[in-house]
Amino acid sequence: MNQLRLLNVSKTYKNGVKALDNVSIEINSGMFGLLGPNGAGKSTLMRTIATLQQPDSGEIYLDDIDILNQKMELRKVLGYLPQSFGVYPKLSAEKLLHYFAELKGLSNKAERKQIVDYALEVTNLYDVKNKHVAGYSGGMKQRFGIAQLLLNNPKLIIVDEPTAGLDPAERHRFLNVLREIGTNHIVILSTHIVDDVKELCTDMAILNGGKLLCHKKPIDAVLDLKDKIWGLTIDRENVERYESEYNIISTNYNQDNSLNIRVYGETSPGDEFMKVEPDLSDVYFVHLKGDEVEATNPQS
Repeated sequence: MNQLRLLNVSKTYKNGVKALDNVSIEINSGMFGLLGPNGAGKSTLMRTIATLQQPDSGEIYLDDIDILNQKMELRKVLGYLPQSFGVYPKLSAEKLLHYFAELKGLSNKAERKQIVDYALEVTNLYDVKNKHVAGYSGGMKQRFGIAQLLLNNPKLIIVDEPTAGLDPAERHRFLNVLREIGTNHIVILSTHIVDDVKELCTDMAILNGGKLLCHKKPIDAVLDLKDKIWGLTIDRENVERYESEYNIISTNYNQDNSLNIRVYGETSPGDEFMKVEPDLSDVYFVHLKGDEVEATNPQS
């Protein structure tokens, strides 16, 4: 089993923004979800692990590779799919994958064909292998991105916000591809979409303001909130009063313009509230709200 270890990794940009704040975590083989809002530091962390930028301090290891001091060794076993990647020439998927495979040192034609065919099959692109990648849909391009990073059988795969902008059908297909490859590699899925983590990941962390707020298996994180989430439907005009009186973590509108509110509390906030089953969205919002409160009242 492969393991990625980060020890006290910090990064502050020249404008004073602390993108990573003493991040320490261990990530094992399987699907790992890194969840956080835009600007949380997720992309900075992914780029740092991928050796595309240097932290101010800290250490990172993939098994026995010292990533910050052995960048080329890491890159040999890394597959990285950034948020936006490349404009493709008018070449078919199959030809492009053969070209990338040659660049990665696969000179044996039979071996190259075997790995290219595998990459096309696992990403469900085999039937469109002769179509120009430039003409692919957004979801197909994302799957092609996965196909090309599989060519060197990476130990570590990083995908940064891969489902943003995909329609529901394309998102579903893409998540199925990640699920397929997630059993044999460390796959880090960086996203702000809770459902992506809920559907795929066996381990997760929440990052905000460069700090790790939580690192747990999703199932355990949800169990921790059992009997602590309370729901109520209110009239829209009363929302400010409820916000001032209760620890509201999330709201959503109904068709009649009433509002469902969810409140976090160790005990019932009042007789009108009903206990509701927690889900991963509640975990996310509870930790973000707690971090927000801590930032507002650092001495409390």
